[in-house]
Amino acid sequence: MKFGLHSINLHGCAYPEAAARFGRAAEAAGFESLWVADHVVLPDPPVPGRPMPPDQRLLDPIVALTVLAAHTTRVLLATGVIILPQRQAVVLAKQLASLDVLSNGRLVFGLGVGWCEPEMRSVGVPFAERGRIADDYLAAMRAVWAQPRPAYRGRYVSFEGVQAMPRPLQSPVPVVVGGRTAPAFRRAVTQAHGWYGFGLDVVETQKMLAGLREAGDKHRRPGELRRLEISVTPAGYEVPDEAMVDAYAAAGVDRLILRPRPEMDAPALERFAADTGRVLKLAA
Repeated sequence: MKFGLHSINLHGCAYPEAAARFGRAAEAAGFESLWVADHVVLPDPPVPGRPMPPDQRLLDPIVALTVLAAHTTRVLLATGVIILPQRQAVVLAKQLASLDVLSNGRLVFGLGVGWCEPEMRSVGVPFAERGRIADDYLAAMRAVWAQPRPAYRGRYVSFEGVQAMPRPLQSPVPVVVGGRTAPAFRRAVTQAHGWYGFGLDVVETQKMLAGLREAGDKHRRPGELRRLEISVTPAGYEVPDEAMVDAYAAAGVDRLILRPRPEMDAPALERFAADTGRVLKLAA
């Protein structure tokens, strides 16, 4: 089992000193990865069933990971997840390639299609088309990253006769798809190296993995993607004991991504990383 930390750009982590101290402490404690969330704006008032306070501190994920790249040397830097339809494909490809270069090849590109219609509307994205937009954008980004003479012609983005240097250090860039729907499962199976589920207990995780297996029966997985890696953030803020880790592993999870409590300040975040690392026996 691998272990990561989520919410590195939220709450107390959305202050520069706290983010830097937490990132360094996480790396020292032996965590494998740091994960950031993404919302450009939040609905005010909140959408029913999604009680995120509209005044919640939430830094831009790429900016936050770039700061963390400067304060760490080994830990992976992951977007968990960027809401892809809200970005511009070629601009995002440039930003992520730059992050991969500046971090010496530590980027993990997690993406989702989003759930918040008011947020989509605020950036001019047709909510009903978000899945098709995401598929188009991902294909375009891979063209920018990998083709010697990048060219792409899709419904939502087209280009040719361009270059964007430097390319990412990693080839390919690891791609992780988030989401709990059949289209998300299809996208993970056919286009991604991994799948990410947020806020899931073991039983819910088992249901999601059953959905992924069903998608795998219906859709061909390209051989170059190899085995689909499964990452999960457990429900709540509990530090998992050995039995809980074993239960997630038995369900098929490869990585658990834990969350600090929202009220933690910089010293508390440092202690959380160190103490959790010792509980999980992460340090070499």
